Amino acid sequence: MFERHLDPSDIYILRGYGIEVFINNLDSPSSMVFDEEGNILISDSGRATGEPRILKSANGHLETIAEDFVTPISGINYLNGVLYVSHRGFITKIYKDGTRQNIIMGLPSNGDHVNSPVTFSPDNKLYFGQGTVTNSGVVGNDNKWVTVSPLLCDYTGDYVMLNGQNFLTDNILTEAVTDDPALTGAFSPYGIPNIEFEIRRRYIKASGSILRANLDGSNLEQVAWGFRDPAFLNFDNSGQLYSVNNGFNPVGSRPIENASDDFYYITPNQWYGWPDFSGGEPVDSPRYTPATGTQPTLIFKNQPNVPPRPYVRFPPNSTLSSFQFNYNRSFSTYGDVYVTEFGSTIDGHFGEGTPYAGSGHRVSKIDMKARNISTFAINKNGFPSSIARSGGLERPVHLLFGPDGAMYIVDMGYNLDGDPSVFIPRTGVVWRVYRTAESI
Repeated sequence: MFERHLDPSDIYILRGYGIEVFINNLDSPSSMVFDEEGNILISDSGRATGEPRILKSANGHLETIAEDFVTPISGINYLNGVLYVSHRGFITKIYKDGTRQNIIMGLPSNGDHVNSPVTFSPDNKLYFGQGTVTNSGVVGNDNKWVTVSPLLCDYTGDYVMLNGQNFLTDNILTEAVTDDPALTGAFSPYGIPNIEFEIRRRYIKASGSILRANLDGSNLEQVAWGFRDPAFLNFDNSGQLYSVNNGFNPVGSRPIENASDDFYYITPNQWYGWPDFSGGEPVDSPRYTPATGTQPTLIFKNQPNVPPRPYVRFPPNSTLSSFQFNYNRSFSTYGDVYVTEFGSTIDGHFGEGTPYAGSGHRVSKIDMKARNISTFAINKNGFPSSIARSGGLERPVHLLFGPDGAMYIVDMGYNLDGDPSVFIPRTGVVWRVYRTAESI
């Protein structure tokens, strides 16, 4: 069985901090929380084994306390003795006695992106992000799920009119036929073309939206939409909502290059730009033209509003997976934000142009006053440990601050070469970051 080499000394971390292995040999963990008794709960996403579950760490041992979820579990959160599990299409509550209840179901998570972990507002509502079905609004041959879900497509969060572009591909639903092209329009199932001036109606459970509900799942409503992958949300101590959003990739029928991954201050009832804007800029700008040379054009004839600009922008392929505000002055500057960067999720092998260095595979810090980004922890060679054969970080997916004041970083582990959605069992790690006597 493959055994991951671990060596904290291979990680560069900001002066004044140390890092150590806290838990290892996990199967594709996606998040962790502490309960009120200090017990550790870890979500196994299921990406390594196909068996998503919730683990409890007690007295140095891990035990399974809940299973039978839909792969993947994107994350967990904990409030008032209840564990909230976000898994594909569902949000499920698990009570201390082991009973469970699906409080939100039928989320449009069977495409490229899923529903995010929940966060809780000061007025006791739960909030979560809902990712899009496709990369940029058009079902294409990059979507592996087309053969099993041929009617799946994205849905808008407001009434919009389409420009009517159509995108030509070989028809993957009729592989035996040598000459059978598929013509697909935006916000339509595979092989269904659009015409100009088509109208799409408003859906509450829209693709790329932020949703909220009561803690029992009732009164589900839309907060904002126009995101591609709002993978993590959180409130600051003043009650302001923030979200990450992972931008377009240069793949599929409507590839878009150089799209940033963004950190947003959320204003309710706004459209944030997807599928026509990246970080507040229209994608028909030359900078977004992919290597194929096909200039992206705008899908919507009427833009719902001028999309808000991000609070800060990260480089393409950072893949922002979680963030936490620091309110412990003994750890760092009060109010700064720490962000896990998962790294590129584009299929490909090392040497094929997939960016491994320069973005992702690290923990970054946002100075909220200056609005700038710095690196907090990264492998000394700049590459994920699987590429450099080092003992450091691989796929940082979640972080939180523990009751001991330390930072805990969940590292999902090694993915299969060329497929960043499938992971190798027992390569997941939880790292612990602590302050040293040395001042920063």
